[in-house]
Amino acid sequence: MKMNEKVRKAFSTQINREFYSAFLYLQMSDWLNQNSFPGAAHWMYIQYMEELSHAQGLFEYLQMRGVKADIDRIDKPEPETWENVQAVFEGALKHEQQITAWINELVDIAAEAGDKAAVLFLDWYVIEQVEEEANQEDNCDNVSSASGQPGPLRMWDKQMGTRVFVPAVIPYLE
Repeated sequence: MKMNEKVRKAFSTQINREFYSAFLYLQMSDWLNQNSFPGAAHWMYIQYMEELSHAQGLFEYLQMRGVKADIDRIDKPEPETWENVQAVFEGALKHEQQITAWINELVDIAAEAGDKAAVLFLDWYVIEQVEEEANQEDNCDNVSSASGQPGPLRMWDKQMGTRVFVPAVIPYLE
């Protein structure tokens, strides 16, 4: 089944957005590490790896459909620095909310084109965004609760360092 050109371009745009997201999280990881939050830096590094796997899934889907992915230059993530650890995670939450909006837009484009296969494939991404936003909301709440208290903040940071990367298993690509 050939893919509509508008849908193909929208998938390509989202692939590039996922790469941007990965680099944003890598930059956040670096800031956290430089500011003595090694556990949170590790957590963000895992987030970087997750975003790469999301881009890979979209890319593989386009390949499966027999169409070309347009990979563009990735802009440098902004901002490059944050006021504090709370600002990092608030920025991550805001970014995930934007990604959710973009994924929903991609679903709408596929639906409008009558591409039921693409809509079904994107269901996983829609549900993944629910999880991504919930994780970032939890992180914001936990940092806020520990704010100004060095002991609890260090305990939170240590716990963040226990996150393990599990590659995404995206249905229909196995």
